[in-house]
Amino acid sequence: MGSVRIPSIVFCVYQLMFAAITPMLAVGAIAERATLGPIMVFIFVWSTLVYDPIANWTWNANGWSFKLGGLDFAGGTPVHISSGTAALAISIYLGKRRGYGTERLAYKPHNSSYVVLGTALLWFGWFGFNGGSALSANMRAANACIITNLAASVAGVTWMLWDYRLEKKWSVVGFCSGAIVGLVAITPASGFVGPHASVAFGVVAGTVCNFATKLKFIFGYDDPLDIFASHGIGGMVGNILTALFAQKSVAALDGFSVIPGGWPDHNWVQLGYQIADCCAGFGYSLVMTTVILWIMHFIPGLRLRASEEAEIVGIDDAEMGEFAYDYVGIDADLGPKDTEMQRAESPALTEKDHPPVAPHGERQ
Repeated sequence: MGSVRIPSIVFCVYQLMFAAITPMLAVGAIAERATLGPIMVFIFVWSTLVYDPIANWTWNANGWSFKLGGLDFAGGTPVHISSGTAALAISIYLGKRRGYGTERLAYKPHNSSYVVLGTALLWFGWFGFNGGSALSANMRAANACIITNLAASVAGVTWMLWDYRLEKKWSVVGFCSGAIVGLVAITPASGFVGPHASVAFGVVAGTVCNFATKLKFIFGYDDPLDIFASHGIGGMVGNILTALFAQKSVAALDGFSVIPGGWPDHNWVQLGYQIADCCAGFGYSLVMTTVILWIMHFIPGLRLRASEEAEIVGIDDAEMGEFAYDYVGIDADLGPKDTEMQRAESPALTEKDHPPVAPHGERQ
């Protein structure tokens, strides 16, 4: 729903931000296994057939969930459950990465500094997601920003503590992972709960999502970034906790919103509404994403799965011919091309043909 307090075109651009970021969460599951051209087609089709209907039933005044009484302030179901479930469907469809389950693909962040930087950018942007969903500068928006920050902080510490029990290390990547699931969980509730409740959101989301990362090992799918565990499960946690902590007094902070509230206001049926919305979002996204993927699979030129050769070389090289780091050797994945043994076997090759390589891959 729009607002009389902002121009329609501003609301349009704001909603476009949600529509743009949601499919990008889902396609994070491809992880060097898909070709770029079909992905562009998939994003358009998925946004039209999956995201748009879910956003409509959640936020449109005529949507079934909106009319039923579901509470979703900033996108628990349209953004997070839909994208997290789509990532699950994509992971199942694409199959495991080459070398999955071996030491070669043991979990190691590409760059921990980039993880921190990316988390900081997301954290900052989430104030626009949650606080901005009030559609004006008022006390409800301020409260949404406060509890967004608090839930993320608590979830980050919670996740880090759960990881500490295993490694006895204070993992910054663990904190960042927890912060993200805290942001995800508080999203549907950000306009309905107060600061005290947001602490519970952080603890529960940080705990449940941390253990949910084990689902991929139990069910045997390859979700490299744990998108389903973080966004899919995190969105469900947030939706359910919204029913347990939503207060009509918090919604009324903007001066005009009226809701029946959740359990604090003795509106017990709200839990049923929230679970129904979770199940609908999960089921619709899983089925529709799977159907889209398999229809594209049989259309020439639109199959998402990259070839084994492209996966070995890397999608950067195979699809774009560009690299993040031009001086990092990639020959090891393809098999040694210019090793010392080959040089010994080919005396005609000189240093001019193969300049010596410094320890970190830099040409001398």
